[in-house]
Amino acid sequence: MTKLTCDVAIIGAGTAGLAAERSARRNGANTLLIDEGFGGTTCASVGCMPSKLLIAAGNAMHAVKHASVFGVEASGKVDGVAVMARVRQERDAFVAGVETSIDKLPEEVKIEARAKFAGTTILSLSDGRKIHAKSVVIATGSSPAIPEMFDAVRDRVLTNESIFELADLPGSIGVIGAGALGLELAQAMARLGVETVVFDTGETIGGLKDPHVAEAYHAILSREMPILLGVELRVEPDGDGVKLAWSGSASGEQRFDYLLVATGRPPRIKGIGLETTGLALDDHGMPDYDPETMQCGSAPIFIAGDADHDRAVLHEASAEGMIAGRNAASYPEVTPGKRTVPFAITFTHPNVAVIGKIAKDDDADSVIGTASYDDQGRAKVEACNAGLVRFYADRRDGRLTGATMAGPAVEHSAHLIAWAIQSGWTATEVLDLPFYHPTFEEGMKGALRSICSEVHAPTPPDRDDGFIPGT
Repeated sequence: MTKLTCDVAIIGAGTAGLAAERSARRNGANTLLIDEGFGGTTCASVGCMPSKLLIAAGNAMHAVKHASVFGVEASGKVDGVAVMARVRQERDAFVAGVETSIDKLPEEVKIEARAKFAGTTILSLSDGRKIHAKSVVIATGSSPAIPEMFDAVRDRVLTNESIFELADLPGSIGVIGAGALGLELAQAMARLGVETVVFDTGETIGGLKDPHVAEAYHAILSREMPILLGVELRVEPDGDGVKLAWSGSASGEQRFDYLLVATGRPPRIKGIGLETTGLALDDHGMPDYDPETMQCGSAPIFIAGDADHDRAVLHEASAEGMIAGRNAASYPEVTPGKRTVPFAITFTHPNVAVIGKIAKDDDADSVIGTASYDDQGRAKVEACNAGLVRFYADRRDGRLTGATMAGPAVEHSAHLIAWAIQSGWTATEVLDLPFYHPTFEEGMKGALRSICSEVHAPTPPDRDDGFIPGT
């Protein structure tokens, strides 16, 4: 049996694993990067990029259908085969870019195999070799979960790892799961003319913790497709489709060509031998870890990216990989890494963004400012005047601490708020910055002014920030 040795072994060549390997090598470590296929990152292959390609196609058709609002007569026809072909073509180009980056790694670093722990820092490979490392980084990512209730119809079940392989758009699709991924793909399908219904056993849409924004968001998306929350489901085969029945907050049944199961992506940690490492594991087999150092317990084992089931977004995976790789290289000297403010975006229309700490209505230490986009000037110009934003601030000084935003172009304006929160700015300081007219960003001013009014004395007569209601 061949024995390999290294300073840092990294399991998984996704975004977090690649960042960890670069970081460890940059910090002087001899590294080995192990992956089953080096097939590109989740983002490029089955996540961020192909989903946005499908969303872009849906938005194009939506614009055609609603052109008459602006006095423009237009007609369009969806070519499902062409839509899916473009999704795959452009997706493959993104994947190729990742593969080119992987190809630039030193050949002696890459090992194509499955890895499993055989001890704290010993890995058994599927090709029979063993790796003895000084420290290990777990960056195995995540995979879609398909509940057992769908076993009888698995041939008609899609996930984000299979939906983009469809040769043509289906006639109908039932989407199980009203989280960010399910909603993005559901709206895209609905806009492309696919009969679409969204179901969720829970009462929350998009994972939103602010009930006011969640209610507004639910109402807006429901204009394009039914979204049924709090329902129990039963499934059975129906010829070349699926019969789905539901009960609870609503009841009914319908046949669908396919079901898209978007009920979550748990960490891919089962079967990697964590029980041999001596780490304390919870009921789900997850090790306890420090989110500032990415270290598991006090062991020379680190975890990063979707594998830790914390902030499952690309920029966080990259940051965690860098921290984990650096600390794995310097172990036993481990230092906290700089983490950015939590920030996630859902790319439906309207966009949704969740930033920082979410305060509840009865939080005595916080003040909440609210603004609606229903009568906002630029949004009315673009005929997309719908949405609600809520900003949370420290009651003592008006320093912004978080936000939940559902509205037009929020993917852009939310960056400004995330930067303000990370910089420690108050609502007053943000209002003192320039807001161009007419823009969507002006729609945030009402929420900021509300915070200022509650934290400070009313705006002095000689101070005018140019806010005009409805603009």
